[in-house]
Amino acid sequence: MDDLTALARQQLDDAKADPHGRSARLFLHDGPLRQTVIALVGGASLDEHVSPPAGSMQILHGHVQITTDRGKQDMIAGQVAQIPREKHGVTAVENSAVLLTSVTHVDGM
Repeated sequence: MDDLTALARQQLDDAKADPHGRSARLFLHDGPLRQTVIALVGGASLDEHVSPPAGSMQILHGHVQITTDRGKQDMIAGQVAQIPREKHGVTAVENSAVLLTSVTHVDGM
């Protein structure tokens, strides 16, 4: 069993030491299911990318902004939401850690 609080803390420390201000650790990989803790220092971002077939993002610490062609969505610690199905980017408004849960393959998709 993994401790999400400890994983988030460690990834934030690693992100602070990274020249790009980000760090990630895949800690659960079971068939098409993936869970990853991603940390971003304030101002760092994940460039626009395509979504997996299904997924969610839970904010463990901080405040992030998800950007799509339709606009921006702010999320703060304690919130969880479905990942947008269209291309999107993520920017940390402040030092943040998120739990990304994704399903890489769904039958029929």
